[in-house]
Amino acid sequence: GGGMAGAAVRLLLSALLWALPAASAEPRLRFRAPAEPPVRLFTEPELARYAGQEEGQPIYLAVKGVVFDVTSGKEFYGKGAPYNALVGKDSTRGVAKMSLDPADLTHDTTGLTEEELKSLDDIFNNVYKAKYPIVGYTSRRILNEDGSPNLDFKPEDQPHFNIKDEF
Repeated sequence: GGGMAGAAVRLLLSALLWALPAASAEPRLRFRAPAEPPVRLFTEPELARYAGQEEGQPIYLAVKGVVFDVTSGKEFYGKGAPYNALVGKDSTRGVAKMSLDPADLTHDTTGLTEEELKSLDDIFNNVYKAKYPIVGYTSRRILNEDGSPNLDFKPEDQPHFNIKDEF
């Protein structure tokens, strides 16, 4: 007469089996939510590989330590294009000064005027963050001088809208 016990075990078993698909589906659901994309760290040599010199390669440009994928702006940033000098590196100073002078194609903002810093923020927010996806950050932005992780690091929010839709 182990009928009752057998039925209870079967019930338990089917409950467990039913619970399985839900448990395994959970990470996928979490993934589909607008999760923060993983933060990718770019060293200078890595970033330099994305300078738009090869057809079909993505083109990356860093401003304020944030690496943007500017491939969709190929006509501006690609090989031989007017702003190609800015890509494959952190060109914060050049963006602030509206300069393509090789001496200005650096992350260094020392000595910039209030005006230039304001211009930098405007371009950073209204052009780069508005138009281009963020793919990562420069190691200088994520790490301290000694190479330890910078605990104050905060990823930028990336509003997913296109500035062109605003007009």
